[in-house]
Amino acid sequence: MTGKLDLKKIERISKALGDPFRLKMMDMIKKQKKGCQCTAIVETLDLAQSTISHHIKQLVDADLLIAEKDGRNASYQINKEILGAYIKFLAQYES
Repeated sequence: MTGKLDLKKIERISKALGDPFRLKMMDMIKKQKKGCQCTAIVETLDLAQSTISHHIKQLVDADLLIAEKDGRNASYQINKEILGAYIKFLAQYES
Protein backbone atom coordinates (compact mmCIF):
# COMPACT_ATOMS: atom_id res chain seq x y z
CA MET A 1 0.00 0.00 0.00
CA THR A 2 1.31 3.45 -0.93
CA GLY A 3 -0.36 6.33 0.90
CA LYS A 4 -4.00 6.17 -0.15
CA LEU A 5 -3.23 3.97 -3.14
CA ASP A 6 -3.35 0.20 -3.08
CA LEU A 7 -2.15 -1.86 -6.01
CA LYS A 8 -5.66 -2.15 -7.49
CA LYS A 9 -6.00 1.66 -7.52
CA ILE A 10 -2.53 2.04 -9.07
CA GLU A 11 -3.52 -0.41 -11.81
CA ARG A 12 -6.77 1.50 -12.50
CA ILE A 13 -4.90 4.82 -12.71
CA SER A 14 -2.24 3.34 -15.00
CA LYS A 15 -4.89 1.95 -17.35
CA ALA A 16 -6.78 5.25 -17.37
CA LEU A 17 -3.61 7.16 -18.26
CA GLY A 18 -2.63 4.61 -20.91
CA ASP A 19 -4.85 6.18 -23.55
CA PRO A 20 -3.55 9.15 -25.60
CA PHE A 21 -6.98 10.83 -25.74
CA ARG A 22 -7.30 10.63 -21.96
CA LEU A 23 -3.87 12.22 -21.62
CA LYS A 24 -5.00 15.02 -23.94
CA MET A 25 -8.12 15.48 -21.82
CA MET A 26 -6.05 15.62 -18.64
CA ASP A 27 -3.87 18.27 -20.27
CA MET A 28 -6.91 20.32 -21.32
CA ILE A 29 -8.47 20.08 -17.88
CA LYS A 30 -5.17 21.01 -16.21
CA LYS A 31 -5.06 24.25 -18.19
CA GLN A 32 -8.52 25.37 -17.03
CA LYS A 33 -8.55 27.42 -13.84
CA LYS A 34 -12.15 26.73 -12.84
CA GLY A 35 -12.70 23.27 -14.24
CA CYS A 36 -13.49 22.07 -17.72
CA GLN A 37 -16.85 21.03 -19.10
CA CYS A 38 -17.39 18.05 -21.35
CA THR A 39 -18.65 20.30 -24.15
CA ALA A 40 -15.31 22.14 -24.25
CA ILE A 41 -13.49 18.83 -24.65
CA VAL A 42 -15.88 17.72 -27.42
CA GLU A 43 -15.27 21.00 -29.27
CA THR A 44 -11.49 20.60 -29.05
CA LEU A 45 -10.98 16.89 -29.71
CA ASP A 46 -12.25 15.19 -32.83
CA LEU A 47 -14.32 12.61 -30.96
CA ALA A 48 -18.03 12.00 -30.46
CA GLN A 49 -19.62 13.24 -27.24
CA SER A 50 -20.36 9.64 -26.20
CA THR A 51 -16.68 8.72 -26.65
CA ILE A 52 -15.57 11.74 -24.61
CA SER A 53 -18.06 10.76 -21.89
CA HIS A 54 -16.65 7.23 -21.85
CA HIS A 55 -13.08 8.50 -21.46
CA ILE A 56 -14.11 10.95 -18.75
CA LYS A 57 -15.87 8.15 -16.88
CA GLN A 58 -12.64 6.13 -16.94
CA LEU A 59 -10.72 9.07 -15.48
CA VAL A 60 -13.39 9.72 -12.84
CA ASP A 61 -13.55 6.02 -11.91
CA ALA A 62 -9.77 6.08 -11.43
CA ASP A 63 -10.26 9.13 -9.14
CA LEU A 64 -8.06 11.23 -11.43
CA LEU A 65 -10.88 13.72 -12.03
CA ILE A 66 -13.29 15.35 -9.64
CA ALA A 67 -16.72 16.09 -11.10
CA GLU A 68 -18.75 19.05 -9.89
CA LYS A 69 -22.33 18.74 -11.10
CA ASP A 70 -24.56 21.71 -11.83
CA GLY A 71 -27.86 20.30 -13.02
CA ARG A 72 -27.19 18.33 -16.19
CA ASN A 73 -23.75 19.88 -16.67
CA ALA A 74 -20.56 18.76 -15.01
CA SER A 75 -17.25 20.51 -14.64
CA TYR A 76 -14.09 18.46 -14.15
CA GLN A 77 -10.90 19.20 -12.26
CA ILE A 78 -7.80 17.10 -11.73
CA ASN A 79 -7.66 15.33 -8.39
CA LYS A 80 -4.23 16.59 -7.39
CA GLU A 81 -4.12 14.47 -4.23
CA ILE A 82 -4.55 11.17 -6.10
CA LEU A 83 -2.32 12.23 -8.99
CA GLY A 84 0.36 13.33 -6.54
CA ALA A 85 0.20 10.00 -4.69
CA TYR A 86 0.49 8.16 -8.01
CA ILE A 87 3.51 10.23 -9.03
CA LYS A 88 5.08 9.57 -5.63
CA PHE A 89 4.48 5.84 -6.14
CA LEU A 90 6.19 5.94 -9.56
CA ALA A 91 9.10 8.01 -8.22
CA GLN A 92 10.26 5.08 -6.12
CA TYR A 93 11.40 3.43 -9.36
CA GLU A 94 13.61 6.36 -10.38
CA SER A 95 16.73 5.17 -8.65
